[in-house]
Amino acid sequence: MTRIGGAEMVDWNLAVATAKRFVRPGPEVSREEARAVVAELRRHAKAAEEHVREFTRMFPEGAEVHDTPVLVVDRAGWVKANVAGFRHLLKPLLTKLQERRTAPAGAVMSAVGGKVTGVELGMMLSFLASRVLGQYETFAPATRDLPAGEPTGGRLLLVAPNIVHVERELEVDPHDFRLWVCLHEETHRTQFTAVPWLRDHLEGEIQAFLAETDMDPMTVLERLREAAQALAGNRVAGERVPADDDSGTDTDGRSFVELVQTPAQREILGRLTAVMSLLEGHADYVMDGVGPQVVPSVAEIREKFQQRRAKGASRLDLALRKLLGLDAKLRQYRDGERFVRAVVEEVGMDGFNRVWTSPNTLPTKAEIARPAEWVARVHRKGE
Repeated sequence: MTRIGGAEMVDWNLAVATAKRFVRPGPEVSREEARAVVAELRRHAKAAEEHVREFTRMFPEGAEVHDTPVLVVDRAGWVKANVAGFRHLLKPLLTKLQERRTAPAGAVMSAVGGKVTGVELGMMLSFLASRVLGQYETFAPATRDLPAGEPTGGRLLLVAPNIVHVERELEVDPHDFRLWVCLHEETHRTQFTAVPWLRDHLEGEIQAFLAETDMDPMTVLERLREAAQALAGNRVAGERVPADDDSGTDTDGRSFVELVQTPAQREILGRLTAVMSLLEGHADYVMDGVGPQVVPSVAEIREKFQQRRAKGASRLDLALRKLLGLDAKLRQYRDGERFVRAVVEEVGMDGFNRVWTSPNTLPTKAEIARPAEWVARVHRKGE
């Protein structure tokens, strides 16, 4: 745990325990069904790896492969893995705050101390844990029960109960849906295993974002508390969302990320948004490109899944999505996919793959919206 002035700033163990307590139960399956789902997801992950590598052409013949494990987990396993990732990413920020924390803990620190922060973080994770189908955990350190790639970490998580829940909700062929999900997530794994510099670049940007945090520890914890209390309040009383504003929250419609953002961070956040749009859009593009060849019912799955993305589940979900910035993630899928499609149509897959050459060839936020500008800057200048 990270301590400030002798007080725990974040009780990570309590965050895990809280998330496990409040996360919704998964769908009912027998032990035999569960084993079958896990085995099938593992088979599909291996098959998806071959399909994605062939389609993207991101691994030239003889290229070194930095492999990472594929783990099929339940909701609790997803929570544990993400807490481990949070601890790794936030360590420099918490160390910085610890160095700035010189005054004795006062009333505010007592109110938003480590245990309170741990509970509130756990509440947020409990919401997300029942919604994530899969995730390439880029910054994951290896633990005793959660292996990661060597030497820099990384692992692919497939959340079995959530995949089963959604395939039942959409009433689609379960075998096709499981392979379809694996295609998307395997694309993320391929992105980071084929482009060794990408992980360090992203972590550097995130650490630069956190380093610009110009707040005293009490203010950071107050902001976290504001966000988490609004989330927890809406969880219990969904009708607090105003009738004329589905995205309204007690935080004036700002996402959790925006609650701790300073003006100096906006430029970094713009670059991060562009990269995430590229990665998410590329995964959607690859999934659509490979899908028709290997997933017989891909058209039905895609249509139903898009409808599910667009409409959401409830007013409560809309409020929570806004608070956590998940509405921005949905835009990233759409904008990024349009960028990738436009570039591939213009210069082909090999021309698009120049995007992975270095940080300088990544698209800017403006270029995501105007792909021709990226082609002019990167592709045509290189001819």
